Amino acid sequence: MRNFIVCGGSRGIGAAVIKRLLDEGCCVTAMSRSDISKLPEEMLCERFAYVSGDLSSSEDRKRLVEKAIETFGRIDGLVNVAGIAPRQRADLLEMSEESYDEVMNINTKGTLFLMQAVAREMIKNEPVNGIRGYICSTSSISAYTSSVNRGEYCISKAGVTMITKLFADRLAEYGVMVNEVRPGIISTDMTEKVKDKYDALIEGGLLPIKRWGTPEDVASAVWTLCSGALPYVTGQSVEVDGGFHIRRL
Repeated sequence: MRNFIVCGGSRGIGAAVIKRLLDEGCCVTAMSRSDISKLPEEMLCERFAYVSGDLSSSEDRKRLVEKAIETFGRIDGLVNVAGIAPRQRADLLEMSEESYDEVMNINTKGTLFLMQAVAREMIKNEPVNGIRGYICSTSSISAYTSSVNRGEYCISKAGVTMITKLFADRLAEYGVMVNEVRPGIISTDMTEKVKDKYDALIEGGLLPIKRWGTPEDVASAVWTLCSGALPYVTGQSVEVDGGFHIRRL
């Protein structure tokens, strides 16, 4: 039985990832800022442990790693989902340092140092078929797509892409595979505010696959990368975007 950490799991993509991992027979230790009472009931089982905390806090990251090891003995996988959008969309010329710091501290800095802490534990694992662990982070099409009214978000997700490549390079010798998924237009609480905008864009042909993505679409990609099905793949960005990345005339 494999043991995963999922950071950011109270709803949306994170909740879908946790449900998929549990369905596949894995154990999960999760962290989000929500109280455990706010989590979906189907998560709450003997193979699930929870820490209420903030990814930007070094102390909370430490508690998460310790909880996973204390409860399940080792860490076989890490899925970084936690992330925030700016509280207020502001033009790049009006973006505040406070907004930049808040978004970067969670989306980029927190992700980096949680990966560091988990990687230190994973390299202690006895390898199984040459693999000691899997790490998968959630970036975004915003890593390469300009949105000038939420520049801090784009920068933070571009940072996640480079963090993925750096850790893939550093950890390959230990048999830890590190990849990322880049969700496109996914139906979550974060995108609910711009639903009408994207409904019109999708209908107008923005995506080759003419529909919103779902959290379950992302969870399927995460599981593929972390299941052991791709033991010779690391440092990759998998686009879960309905074909948005395709340049078309």
